[in-house]
Amino acid sequence: MTDQRISSDVAFTPAVKAIQSRKGSRGGYRKMEERGGWQTTVTPELAAFIAARDSFFLATASADGQPYIQHRGGAAGFLRVIDEHTLGFADFRGNRQYVSLGNLSENPKAYLFLIDYARRQRIKIWGTARVVDDDPDLLERLRPQGYAGTPEQAILFRIEAWDANCPQHIPQLIAASDVADILNERDRRILTLEAELARARAG
Repeated sequence: MTDQRISSDVAFTPAVKAIQSRKGSRGGYRKMEERGGWQTTVTPELAAFIAARDSFFLATASADGQPYIQHRGGAAGFLRVIDEHTLGFADFRGNRQYVSLGNLSENPKAYLFLIDYARRQRIKIWGTARVVDDDPDLLERLRPQGYAGTPEQAILFRIEAWDANCPQHIPQLIAASDVADILNERDRRILTLEAELARARAG
């Protein structure tokens, strides 16, 4: 194996690889690296996964390495694919702590964690992010349709590598709105069957 950097090195630092070697998993990951490491561009499958998400987690760190994770939520698809290397979203006013923005102003390294609880799937995306607050056209393109708020800025995320985790230990959760739809359909079906039964008895 050469010293050339591969995509998964964004997470598999020398310290991580040393622990993998000590605990016996380095051989398997070395084979993955020999095949080129993790993917670095948006595939159709990743684009579809992103388009269906109504929330994700954004991780940043300050210049001295203090980590911070922030939940972002919105209508499904509010995280947009800009091109095969770039994601973006409109950033609206929240509690006005601006920790993520402050971190990105001094350390562009960032990380996205997306999870589909219903299907027990999760995607990890490493990269860099930057804040754009002087591009009204970009803000308008990223604004979720039908959302009344005015975005303060956009955040663009440049992908370095991404990987999908196995479903082990992900709790299977279903959105309350989806459960309500299922129950409403069940209730409509019960009413239909009861009406049919009543007509059969009357006949």
